[in-house]
This record gives sequence, C-alpha cells and structure tokens, in this order.
Amino acid sequence: MRRTLMAAALLISAALPASAQTFKIGLSADPDLLDPTLGSSFYGRIVYAAMCDKLFDLDDKLHIVPQLATGFSYEDPTHLTITLRDGVTFQNGETFDAEAAKYSLNRHLTMKASMRAGEINSIQSVDVTGPLTLKLTLKAPAAQLIAQLSDRAGIMMAPKAAEAAGDKFGLAPVCAGAFAFDSRVMQDRIVLKRFPGYWNAKEIHFDQVIYQPFIAPSVRLANLQAGAVDMVDVITPSDVPAAEKDARLKLAIGDGITYWGVTFNTNSGPRANNPLGQNKLVRQAFELALDRKALVDVVFNGMYIPVAQANSPSSPYFFQDIQPPARDIDKAKALLKLAGVTGRVPVELMVANSADTMQVAEVIQSMVAEAGFDLKVKAMEFASGLQAGYSGDFQAYLIGWSGRSDPDGNMYQMLHTGGAFNYGKYSTPTMDGYLDDARKVADVPSRRAIYHKVWEEQRDTLPLTYLWINRNTVGMRKAVNGFVPVPDGLLRFNGVTLAN
Repeated sequence: MRRTLMAAALLISAALPASAQTFKIGLSADPDLLDPTLGSSFYGRIVYAAMCDKLFDLDDKLHIVPQLATGFSYEDPTHLTITLRDGVTFQNGETFDAEAAKYSLNRHLTMKASMRAGEINSIQSVDVTGPLTLKLTLKAPAAQLIAQLSDRAGIMMAPKAAEAAGDKFGLAPVCAGAFAFDSRVMQDRIVLKRFPGYWNAKEIHFDQVIYQPFIAPSVRLANLQAGAVDMVDVITPSDVPAAEKDARLKLAIGDGITYWGVTFNTNSGPRANNPLGQNKLVRQAFELALDRKALVDVVFNGMYIPVAQANSPSSPYFFQDIQPPARDIDKAKALLKLAGVTGRVPVELMVANSADTMQVAEVIQSMVAEAGFDLKVKAMEFASGLQAGYSGDFQAYLIGWSGRSDPDGNMYQMLHTGGAFNYGKYSTPTMDGYLDDARKVADVPSRRAIYHKVWEEQRDTLPLTYLWINRNTVGMRKAVNGFVPVPDGLLRFNGVTLAN
C-alpha cells in the first residue's frame, strides 16, 4: 500500500509542466478556502505568501517591515496613519490605492463569518485622507494592530472582484501579490501564474508555482528526493536524518513560533456536556497524565520544545516560571476523585489524519489511560476537522497554531470570549479583562505583567493544554537558491532561484 501511494504521488507530479521556471511545492495538507477574510488554515497562509501581499510583512528576525504600506505613524494612541505604496495594481488590473485598502479592511471587519474581525476589531473607522493615505480611528489603544496587519488581516483584495464574488471569492481570489491564481483541484493541486504587473517583479524568477498536498511524510520526502517537487513545507523530524544524508537535498532548520495543543470543548454546544468539558479538575488530571518531553522524544526525535504556554522561548513574552508540570499519575487520579468522577472517563480526541498527528494521539491515548481516561481517536481530513471545531462537534481537539510575532496573536482569538479560534467557546470575565488590557499598553514590561496574569488564569482553568513549540524544517532540492526562512514558517519567493 505504501509503495502504491508513493508511486501514485510521483505519477501526479510527473504530469506537471516540466519547465525550469515552474516551482513545485509539497504541502503537508490541502489548504481550506482561499479567501483571506474567511480562511483559517496555516496552509492557506503559505499560498497567500505568494499570491496576496499585505500592508506589512515580517523579516527573518520577525521585525515588521513595509510591503504594500510604506510606513505608519500615530497622531495619538487612537489615531493611526498608514501611507501606501504607489504604482501597485491588482492582478485583474484594478488600482491599489487608499480606497482599495479601505475596502479590504472593512471587508475583514464586517463580512459575515469573517475570521479577521476579531484580529482587528480595535478599529472603529477607516478614512481615506489622500490617494495613498489611510487614517484609522481606534476604539482604544491597540499595541497588537500593526502586527495583525502583517498577516491575513493586512491582505489587500481587488475591490471589484471581491464585491462581485462575495463569499465565493476564495474560488478565484484576486490580490496584489507576485503570483495570480490560475486553478485549483481540491486535494490535488493549486496553480499560480506569475503576475507581470507585480510591483516588485525584479525579485521574482518563476513563471508559475504549483502546490500539491502530500499528507503522508514518506510520500512528501519521496517526491522531494525524486525531484518531483522542489520544496516541501516540512520534513518530519523522523525523516530529517535521511534528508540530511541525501546529497540531492538541503534543509533550512530554524526556530519556529508554531505551537500545538489540545483544545477542550468547555462551552460549545451539547458535546461540551462531559466531565472533561465541565470540570477544570478533570482537565488538570488529563494534563498531569501527560509527559510532554517523552511525547516529543518519541514522535519528533526530541527536536521540538515541550511547553505549557503559547509563546516560543525566543519571545520576550515567554515566562520561565510557566513550565509543563511533571507527569504525576497518582495526583491525576486524586483530582478525578476530587471532581466526583466515578469509573473511567471517556474522551474523544479529534485529530487531522496525518501520520505525525496520529502518532501523537496514540501516545496521548496510552499516557492518559494510566490515569483513568478511555481516549478514542477520531481522525479527520484537516479542513473537515476545522469545520467540526467551529461548530463544536468535538470533545477534545489536537490542533496547532502557526504562531504570530505579537503575543496577542497567539492568545486573544483562542482564549477571549467570541474569539474566532476559540473552538471550545471558553469564556471568563477575568481572562477577557486581562487580554483586553494587554492590547492597551505598548511597553514590554507592562504587557508582560498583564500576560503573566493571563497565564495564571489559563493554568488554573486549562481550556487548552499546550504541548510543544515546533522547529521549522523546510526541505528543498540543492538546486534551490536564495530561500530565506522566517520563523513564521511561510514560504516567500522574493530572490529565490532554481538552477538548471
């Protein structure tokens, strides 16, 4: 069966155009809807990096740098002016200007089912003050806002195309990036073609980019080794030694900001009505049954970092005193007894159907069984799992977050009432107050003090058990030159070339 899968994947790749100006990428999952306002997956963000420029971007040190914006300034803490790049056009020929930027921001803010609204809901109004100048009036000071505009909330879309397409925009998105959308076959490929009118065209060296999902790590690596793809978004740690020994390949390994954890359904519909969802003592017992280091050692060859918080150790908002508790089965059993639980605790853990997440789930299943949990694993295709998460059709959900440079982006939407990625609808006034307060201060010491309170509340209520922080392991052929890895894990192609 494994040979059949590998052979089928290679045959699909062999059917792609053979031009040296085609750059082929293997992804570890198929993206969800390619609408910057409605989409929510990391894999979609990878495609956006080539297709949809933002107001701001990040460099390899996670510094915020201009992209479609040229700069910003604050008149006072609640009035922000953004200046825009001149001479930019969208991929359908529409002009990018302040009116277009206003349209995109308002679409993110007001569109039904927007996944961006909570990221930039500090904006009260957007006003055009010049052909290339925007003035944002904020409801309150928002220390996180510019960082949010360096991600999907800062993606600019062609107004006429977006207005005409409505909620179908993701089927044929039109942005202002280096590569324009050409076609998509779900679970097979996404094809982008070079946009000749791109404002920074001198940095782009391919005629098209093709993304193909290869869920199985072995198939992903096999395609890279065969030259069927030029780059893959991740080499699984267990495959790193083989990739390092292959003279045809090279790796870009660096610190990441992606975290993984188990989200508990505490308040989202009838599936929250179980001991794990309704009692924090049961969630604390579940965590005490885990050995994060052992899990990372077994599944990821010790490459990843066990954590009990959302921000990476390289962040100024990482707290040394917030560490994973040692595994303690006796204490876990005592907590279950204190919670009034009798008998074994049934738990269904939803996971994506990839090899590494399935292995993680199996290790968790074995560990928590010793404390009295009967855990069943429910594997789903990634995008289907997201929809189940949004609808509350889960008890526990193993899922990662690709990480943001500002701590607000790693916590607010997951822990605040109404947050777009608060799958379990966790809600406490105390947590909401802390997260809101942290948005209102800019200096690191003051924000750190508030975020420490966030973690004290989070560690007590445990709506989400954090497990590890990834390291990025991008694999590529030796022929690929000029690729600069960024800790956010996105694949950027400015300056990237492919030798013949």
